[in-house]
Amino acid sequence: MDGYGLNYERRGSGTPLVLLHGIGHRWQAWRPVLDELAAHHDVIAIDLPGFGRSPQFPGHGGYDVPGAMRRLRTTFDLLGVRAPHIAGNSLGGLLAVEAAAQGMVASATALSPAGFWTRRDRARALATLRMIRASARAPRPAVGALLATGPVRSQLLRVLHNHPERIDRSTALGDVAALRDAAGFAPTIEAGKRYSWQGKSPDIPVTIAWGAKDRVLPPRQAERAARRLPNARHVLLPDCGHVPMPDDPRLVARTILETCALAEERIAGVDETV
Repeated sequence: MDGYGLNYERRGSGTPLVLLHGIGHRWQAWRPVLDELAAHHDVIAIDLPGFGRSPQFPGHGGYDVPGAMRRLRTTFDLLGVRAPHIAGNSLGGLLAVEAAAQGMVASATALSPAGFWTRRDRARALATLRMIRASARAPRPAVGALLATGPVRSQLLRVLHNHPERIDRSTALGDVAALRDAAGFAPTIEAGKRYSWQGKSPDIPVTIAWGAKDRVLPPRQAERAARRLPNARHVLLPDCGHVPMPDDPRLVARTILETCALAEERIAGVDETV
């Protein structure tokens, strides 16, 4: 944990790479790609405030984007990382793009980032997330029984993953418990009602990668992201859902590592000219 109580998992060595999960999730969302990333980088997968094992912001405040970015800067300082690479999914993707626009990171990879939506798409996405949370807050014995059966578990998780059959019972139970107990969920949803991407297009390597089978933030939003971020690299992740890491770990890891490599090639080029 950092000095403010944020929980995180740290593995590997090399240049730092910070990983940010989506709303209601936890650092374990990155497990399918963690070892591959840690073979190349000092990887720090964070539980965002009010999610996983990290405490919520005091007084339920700080869940808007400015508050989240202030906390992220502090976290970088406490972890001893300066201008790390960053990758995020959904809410974490939004924060990754914001960090890139604010000059906080060396590169950013955003997997189906929130914020590139119309008002209608935003209302639909927030309603879908509330529905998922309501399901997670059903009586625990009922949830446990449903997740115990492979076909039923797959059906329940399909809204987030295109290959939910790859999620085992233990992981599913942990993810559902994290969603059920997430103190940051409601204030993050409330802040999301007022948010759409309004920033400048970053001038560092940025990749926006969208799951072709995303059922929460449909891939048509990738077109809006491409218009708003003309300097970024935009790719589609075939056969992947909203949380793509377990759907295609190799592709997701490669997408992140390629973005990091672009930044490091640029930095090396600058150093050679000095």
